Amino acid sequence: MKIDFRKVPLQKKDFLIESNSVKFLGSFSKISSKLVDINSKIEGNVDVSCCKCGEEFSKLLQENINFLLCDGLYTSDDERDLDKIIIEVEGGVIDFEELLQSELESFRSDYHICKSCENSDTKLDIEF
Repeated sequence: MKIDFRKVPLQKKDFLIESNSVKFLGSFSKISSKLVDINSKIEGNVDVSCCKCGEEFSKLLQENINFLLCDGLYTSDDERDLDKIIIEVEGGVIDFEELLQSELESFRSDYHICKSCENSDTKLDIEF
């Protein structure tokens, strides 16, 4: 789902995007002429790789994420904005699919350990 920055409503609007078994849902609204607030939740199973053995496995993802999108360069002295993920949007179009894919890739790039490696007594990583 894509929406022009200038068409974002002042009242909260709900959204839901599904990609494979992952749901990206929440609400968004404009808080100023150049800022959009997105309160969202990502939930579902994501395929990740074990950082020890390289085995692929599915892991449950349930995260609440707050975004602050800025149309152009972001500047603010408001400390309340620091607990949000700040994204500078170029071109004036918000792409919710791109936000979801970016967060999924960020989750996948983290260190994950499969159950067999968690239960293993081996202290060294397996070379693959």
